[in-house]
Amino acid sequence: MAFEPPQRLVRALGETAPDGDDWLEKLPEIAGQVVAAGELTAERVQVPGGRSSLVVLVRTSDGTPAVLKLAPPRARPESERAALAHWAGRGAVQLLTADVGEGALLLERLHPDVSVRSLPEARALLEAAGTLRRLWVEPPAGELAHCFETVEERTGRQAGAMRTSARTDDEVAPLVDAALAAREELLAAPPERLLLHGTFRQSKVLAGDRMPWLAVGPDPVVGETAFDLARLVRDRVEDLIASPSGAATTRRRIKRLAESLEVDRDRLRGWTLFRAVESGVRARRVGRRKDAELLLEFASWL
Repeated sequence: MAFEPPQRLVRALGETAPDGDDWLEKLPEIAGQVVAAGELTAERVQVPGGRSSLVVLVRTSDGTPAVLKLAPPRARPESERAALAHWAGRGAVQLLTADVGEGALLLERLHPDVSVRSLPEARALLEAAGTLRRLWVEPPAGELAHCFETVEERTGRQAGAMRTSARTDDEVAPLVDAALAAREELLAAPPERLLLHGTFRQSKVLAGDRMPWLAVGPDPVVGETAFDLARLVRDRVEDLIASPSGAATTRRRIKRLAESLEVDRDRLRGWTLFRAVESGVRARRVGRRKDAELLLEFASWL
């Protein structure tokens, strides 16, 4: 079959490699080679799919339904592999095979079209938070410990890009200053050092057979739980912005999530601010103006 990358993936990778992407050009060939070497039977490419990887529904040589995920080096697939191996299916999708090729993961088949986002908002938040809690464990020791960025390292790179944007964009400068100040304060005394999902939101929780809900698509990082939970706070941001009580709803959401997962409310608010501003500034930089406006307005409520 033809392994044509979905347009969502093409657009997203184009934002991170504006001068072209050799990996994307070679992707159909890479996918064909991995499928053949692993004696897999490809069924279809998942559409619209993700923003950092090609997802192919496959069957193994014994007929077991599975998912083949192919990602470029800059998406850190080896870090994802290490995290999934460490979680060993507890709260996250199960890694089926240790090695199917560079940049490739063979995963248990969940229900790719049924995410926790399909539930009513209150229940979706509850189920998502419960799934996230199971992922917060001590990071692996030894060689695997070096597979993961820390929150300080990741946000340090992001802070540099934010400062550059603020120097040439007066509109975002006040929010960037507030976000960077929050980051400095939060990093001064982190309360714990756990393995985190890194990019958790409702759409990253899919229905499964082994367990009702399982997390997928981590970009793992080591740090405090408030950083991980912060991305969940702004889920369905378009609905929050459209609501006349959006700001009040956001404050209640922070309070509810902090209390249910025993996370400090002020730390959660601080990381929510930083992550929303970082995402908004990045969206603005690559021309996604509507996304940027939503995120930056949301950040102004914090």
